[in-house]
Amino acid sequence: MTAGPVALSWSGGKDSALALRALRAAGTPPAALLTVVDEASARVAHHGVPGALLRAQAAAEGVELLTVAVPAGAGNDVYEARLRAALDGFEAVAFGDLFLADLRAYREEKLAAAGLDARFPLWHADTRALAEEFVAAGFRALLVSVDGEQLPHELLGRELDAALLDALPAGADPCGENGEFHTFVYAGPVFGAPLAVRTGGRRVDGRFAWLELEPA
Repeated sequence: MTAGPVALSWSGGKDSALALRALRAAGTPPAALLTVVDEASARVAHHGVPGALLRAQAAAEGVELLTVAVPAGAGNDVYEARLRAALDGFEAVAFGDLFLADLRAYREEKLAAAGLDARFPLWHADTRALAEEFVAAGFRALLVSVDGEQLPHELLGRELDAALLDALPAGADPCGENGEFHTFVYAGPVFGAPLAVRTGGRRVDGRFAWLELEPA
């Protein structure tokens, strides 16, 4: 019996890109990328990346992009109902999660209730080694969101490279798994060609700062 199609939860950041590479290497490439965006702004929550750049990533990767728009402040019932509708016909959803057990349990519970499997191709990978592998493999990414209570806002807009990894304060996860930072990947082995992006201003709202990005 042929396995059903898999969707990959896609934020546009490094863990999504690494999960895509891992799924392809395992011979189970995703049939679609699944992205949740704010209904009003069409931007990825927490990352602040516009939908146009997500579509550019998907095109460069040769994978369909499924976009689920959710109103700001909507409850979990709205979020979960819209995801279920988008995932009709899929067998499983893969995630780039690394070690947050409560988040994994939530995903598994909700997907099981919808008759879907949850897959975690990067689970329990050493995060320092994974971040270094990301850089060594030729991926290129920018820090597009920074939590100022965990990292200096000055790191916003920096390339995720060896120098940046060395500049992270003690206690910060090298992959930002605790929400220290989020990234946007614009080049690397999962793309047919690098993306042309242009950086704009910076937006700060209390502890969080975001970098404005747009297609060049």
